[in-house]
Amino acid sequence: MVALEQNISKLGFGLMRLPKFEDGTTDIEQVKQMVDAFMAAGGTYFDTARAYGSSEADIRQALVERYPRESFYLATKNAAWIGCKTAEEARALFDTSLEQTGAGYFDFYLIHNTGGTRTKVFDDFKLWDFVKELKAAGKVRHIGFSHHDNAELLDELLTKHPEMEFVQLQVNYADWENPNIQSRACVEVARKHGKPVVVMEPVRGGLLANPPQAVAEILQAQSVDRSFADWALRFAMNAEGVMTVLSGMSTLQQMEENLQTWRTLAPLADDERETLLAAQRKLDELMDNPCTACHYCMKECPMEINISGIMDALNRNALYGHEAGAHWYAFSASEGHRAGDCIQCGQCEDACPQHIEIVSKLEDAADLFD
Repeated sequence: MVALEQNISKLGFGLMRLPKFEDGTTDIEQVKQMVDAFMAAGGTYFDTARAYGSSEADIRQALVERYPRESFYLATKNAAWIGCKTAEEARALFDTSLEQTGAGYFDFYLIHNTGGTRTKVFDDFKLWDFVKELKAAGKVRHIGFSHHDNAELLDELLTKHPEMEFVQLQVNYADWENPNIQSRACVEVARKHGKPVVVMEPVRGGLLANPPQAVAEILQAQSVDRSFADWALRFAMNAEGVMTVLSGMSTLQQMEENLQTWRTLAPLADDERETLLAAQRKLDELMDNPCTACHYCMKECPMEINISGIMDALNRNALYGHEAGAHWYAFSASEGHRAGDCIQCGQCEDACPQHIEIVSKLEDAADLFD
């Protein structure tokens, strides 16, 4: 496994869930504080995407305009399956990202979210060739892709595209043996092909930082001093072949806690691995669906249903009881955009990287909460 760069920090700053004000705008001043703390601790890797709302423009203000360009690595992605009708539109996404970030070039550029019908879009638009052209022109330094599908397809893609230098995978202890996510199997495929792994969703969209009581008790029986997020991050950071672990931090406090995990990182002992295995099995018993609130489904919904919020309500119902689920559903589902308003077009399921049967889940939510 060849290292792409020598000083990539094991903790990466994922920019998908930046702090927001109530009106939906980004709290840039808090982001600047988070960036400063990350850089001061030796952090170097920042991960954004066109699909992450205003993230690219936000990081321009908080990072690019405030630090020497050579002092950090910036990654962004091309999600051509969101709204692009032609190859020209898909290629233009790169120029938009470059303009939004003001970065001059990207250290890492990814084809965003392979799997399902999304892979066909990348193939049809010849984006695999496009990213190679970008690298040859010096506009990006390293090329790769993020993958939300099974290990068999990952093996097929890495065999077909050996020029890809790294792969971004969903890796956490809850999904390590999940038959849909196949974290362990995908990591093993990446290792077979000699590709470094960038880890996404190490705390499963925040779930592993605030697990249900039954899971919390398993972890606390092993250690009352370690935070739940620390357990999750240590698992991901200790996976073999991992280049960096992206944490989608939303507050300065989360940043400081995650930096502490990185500073004190140590290998997992055998009894700690057994504890995490027990926690994973308990989660499997309790979980209703594996939604990570990436919101890709909502970009495709013609009814503008808050699908992620409703999936969260279903999970809260399964993990914490009906009152908790119903309360969150009432907060998430507005009039005219409720679960029962789904027209069952299926576009959300095509976009979902977790392969959730969303239409069926929305029917369940309508029965439970509407």
